[in-house]
Amino acid sequence: MEWETVIGLEIHAQLSTKSKIFSAAATQYGAEPNTQACAVDLGLPGVLPVLNVEAVNKAIKFGLAINAHINQRNVFDRKNYFYPDLPKGYQISQLDWPIVGEGEIDITLGGDTKTIGITRAHLEEDAGKSIHDLYNDYTAVDLNRAGTPLLEIVSDPDMRSAKEAVAYAKKIHTLVQYIGICDGNMQEGSFRCDANVSIRPMGQEKLGTRAELKNINSFKFLERAINLEVERQQDILEEGGEVAQETRLYDAVKHETRSMRSKEEANDYRYFPDPDLLPVEISDELLDKIRAELPELPMEKKARFIAEFGLSEYDADVLTSQKYLADYFETLLQVNQSQAKLCANWVMGELSASLNKNQIEIQDSPVSAQQLSLLITRISDNTVSGKIAKDVFKAMWDGEGSADDIIKSKGLKQMTDTGEIEAIVDEIIANNAPQVEQFKSGNEKILGFFVGQAMQATQGKANPKLLNEMLRSKLG
Repeated sequence: MEWETVIGLEIHAQLSTKSKIFSAAATQYGAEPNTQACAVDLGLPGVLPVLNVEAVNKAIKFGLAINAHINQRNVFDRKNYFYPDLPKGYQISQLDWPIVGEGEIDITLGGDTKTIGITRAHLEEDAGKSIHDLYNDYTAVDLNRAGTPLLEIVSDPDMRSAKEAVAYAKKIHTLVQYIGICDGNMQEGSFRCDANVSIRPMGQEKLGTRAELKNINSFKFLERAINLEVERQQDILEEGGEVAQETRLYDAVKHETRSMRSKEEANDYRYFPDPDLLPVEISDELLDKIRAELPELPMEKKARFIAEFGLSEYDADVLTSQKYLADYFETLLQVNQSQAKLCANWVMGELSASLNKNQIEIQDSPVSAQQLSLLITRISDNTVSGKIAKDVFKAMWDGEGSADDIIKSKGLKQMTDTGEIEAIVDEIIANNAPQVEQFKSGNEKILGFFVGQAMQATQGKANPKLLNEMLRSKLG
């Protein structure tokens, strides 16, 4: 039987506020355990939550960026359940009246564009963190994260493959960084995904029974987990079994999913409006103010890169896929605006390859945009060739100094003296008569032999363009 995969994602974006959503406790990552949880976060008797207005503003900003309906009257609810890292016994969230209503976002995969619906995005507080491997006989609980503001972004079940789900998650990841509401750091848990996965016979309208894959913090793991879950459900159904509605954990080390618990429905949580929090009323004036403050969005930046710098759609798409990548590229252009394609090639080529090889993010690159900008200037003014520039870049990456320092100390300045190059070319031609005859007989490929000989003689310092022109002229 042919099966169709149906996927919906719930993305938890940690909002980059200095304090928590209902208290003044700090949200800084990496603090000593249980040093950033105050009486409000712990739900001690007599305390009252106070809404952080900046969390509301950031949620509105997201809603406007996806052209969603903003519910100008929205309500906070208590979601009741017991878990050791939830000290109050309930989580403050939003059910029937979320701050952000229906919206949509486009993804591009294999040259095709698809619109993914967004059901809602609601504000809620994060829980603490249970640590199971610190002690042999105990589970440790760190409540620093309890009360940290989250925006939970819930998609429609519009994705039909793991690759589509990853493309959607990456698009949301890029967007929240562009508009400055979340740092997107997946290693620190600032951006996490839950995937709701089901399958159904191809052509069937009714949805299959879904399993929820919890707290995936890597795009690579998201794709692997979904594909694994699809295979698991196919095996169950093709053997005549039934898929259980449950929450599952993806183990990246063992590459398996394990059952955590049966999947609860909304009524299991006994939602009711939080009696300590008034409904949120959002004025037209506030919406207009936040709309006016929206930065240039990824699609707008991509269109500008194509129109203003003459980049291809592919190059512009790659360069705007991450905010920090786009910022780096634009910093290069402050000095090298006429060399947009050269800048793009270096960012997408040598720089990205080095970042991937060393598994670091561009904001942590040992070669800053200002440093690379100087190297690109030296390529443009023919101080070094593109080939030698790669050696200079490696030395810069290794911390050996600026481009100018390395070029000078290693004697890498490009040879542009026509007389000096001409003497070398003449000697090579005189010593390689058989190859000269081959070229004159129409073997154009043999030109590469002469270029290689000349580059070897000049230790790669000859200006390639000048060298090629001179060789062609002299070989006739």
